[in-house]
Amino acid sequence: MRILFNTLIIVFFFVAGKTYAQDFIYTPKNPAFGGNPYNFSWLMSSAQAQNDITKDTEDAYSRYSSDPLESFTESLNRQILSQLSRQIVTQQFGEDALQAGNYTLGNYQIEIGDQANGINITITDAATGSQTTVEVPYF
Repeated sequence: MRILFNTLIIVFFFVAGKTYAQDFIYTPKNPAFGGNPYNFSWLMSSAQAQNDITKDTEDAYSRYSSDPLESFTESLNRQILSQLSRQIVTQQFGEDALQAGNYTLGNYQIEIGDQANGINITITDAATGSQTTVEVPYF
């Protein structure tokens, strides 16, 4: 048994001496990171094949350009609605009162009515036809 064990150990050392290992070496593929410059065309064609987004040059810049008149109209509408909401709050918590009646401001037609349970304000957009009703109850 001892002879068999010694023989196996000797065979193991001879076989283990014949095996070799090598270091793992990382080589980048992308030429931007030190890779082979000849890989550029292959990488670029692969990237373009995966890119399925097509953009029109006119469409890409259209959202950034704005019409000054349209911008002015939107600003004016925001100011009118802000002033109206300020008057409603002042009427409820202050001494000034909103006058009942119909008002036309820009594209908006505003109808203010005084009812038993509170103030009823109907805002109609003449351009789109949409209508918003605000009911402010009395305290």
